[in-house]
Amino acid sequence: MEKILVLDFGGQYNQLIARRVRELHVYAEIRPYHKLTPAELKQAGYKGIIFTGGPNSVYDPASPHFDPAVLELGIPILGICYGDQLMAYMAGGEVCSAGQFGEYGRTRLTVAEHPLFEGVPTESICWMSHMDYISTPPAGFTTIAHTEHCPCAAMCDDGRRLYGVQFHPEVTHTEYGTQMLRNFLFPICGCTGDWRVEDWVERSIASLRTKLAGKSVLLALSGGVDSSVAAMLLHHAVGERLTCVFVDHGLLRKGEAELVEQTFRGRFGEKLICVDARERFLTKLAGVVEPERKRKIIGEEFIRVFEAEAKRLGKTDVLAQGTIYPDVIESGKGDSAVIKSHHNVGGLPDVIAFDELVEPLRDLFKDEVRRAGETLGLPHEMVWRQPFPGPGLAVRILGAITEERLHLLREADAIFREEIAAAALPTAPSQYFAVLTDARSVGVMGDARTYGCTVALRAVDTDDFMTAAWSRLPYAVLDRASSRITNEVPGISRVVYDISSKPPATVEWE
Repeated sequence: MEKILVLDFGGQYNQLIARRVRELHVYAEIRPYHKLTPAELKQAGYKGIIFTGGPNSVYDPASPHFDPAVLELGIPILGICYGDQLMAYMAGGEVCSAGQFGEYGRTRLTVAEHPLFEGVPTESICWMSHMDYISTPPAGFTTIAHTEHCPCAAMCDDGRRLYGVQFHPEVTHTEYGTQMLRNFLFPICGCTGDWRVEDWVERSIASLRTKLAGKSVLLALSGGVDSSVAAMLLHHAVGERLTCVFVDHGLLRKGEAELVEQTFRGRFGEKLICVDARERFLTKLAGVVEPERKRKIIGEEFIRVFEAEAKRLGKTDVLAQGTIYPDVIESGKGDSAVIKSHHNVGGLPDVIAFDELVEPLRDLFKDEVRRAGETLGLPHEMVWRQPFPGPGLAVRILGAITEERLHLLREADAIFREEIAAAALPTAPSQYFAVLTDARSVGVMGDARTYGCTVALRAVDTDDFMTAAWSRLPYAVLDRASSRITNEVPGISRVVYDISSKPPATVEWE
């Protein structure tokens, strides 16, 4: 299988770059910049390498650099933003501060005729975000694009097959960014586009069948998209040796536990075990307000429950989880910054009582997981369910978690989801939910003063959950949701709507 390496220099769009490459049917994987030597890069057989952006200045001695020998491997390389500047700097060019002429946001780009820009008009809009610029390209490089304030917006050394762009072709704001990536992958790198999720499903089942031969597997089933797809994949691979354990940790949405059992009991029969661990989890979380601490507690308690079930069942060799690629990256594996520890990655305890941990989806993005689910025959409504975090409502309650606060949030969240469903919007938000804040505010009901909780409503539009825009819901929908919540849920006196996009915010509040 042909592969593209996305070499991570700390940029916020590293996942997005890899996903854009995979959308063009070429497999991409993200690796930290210093983990592979030039010899290892050569041996790995990558068809091409993409240097990501990053927050540093290349002339800062503390900034991430690479071995200049990488540029002599003969492998096509595309540098993006910081990656472009770093390529220039390591090849002997000059990079300087742009000062007041730094560019941020939509910028008019002028390109020269070049294979990298085949099918791209001479002028178009690109997305810039830089405070440094290449003042002098290295010897052997030619400038092939510019903007008003950036004299070298793109450069190339065709002899060594090295290319750099100052802008971000991976974001939708760059009008012809996908075409530029396509040009790099196919004419320049010589890729054929052999990556298909359907083929991945077949290969994974075969691989798991061999890897798990004769072993008993316990799967942590939450009922969400990821664990449901993992369950079906493993079911095809190991059959009756798979046992699914659903843990009700008391942090689920209204009616969630009943829905999960109803859906999966018919598929797995006695191989589905439902554990009521509500008291256990809420006792451990009592008084805890720091979100990372909540995630760590929940991650460890999940494991301990699974260990207890495995012991009760007898010898269980393997613990399986529905971990996906963004979980791994956001939890700070490799050299990426920790955005938040996912309970099934950064939240795992150091020691677990299983011989092996298997995460069959850890190389897939969310949209790829959904396509895998459809390939495996899962119902459409299950595959396209909204994501629900493993820690559940614990990370949608700001501050301490109590039964009373959980009740308030469950009711408010159910009303919000009901109103969006009733509105039958032409395009529903990708994800929508309520958050119970730790703010209280004065209200008035029945001519009397109230002092109740504040609920925030959150709805976002996204196709990959790596970036997201807040949903422009109709005012009528927000009005009905707010009115119902404040009237039907005693203890809530104010409703606000979150209009933050990702970045700089995340989809979840904690």
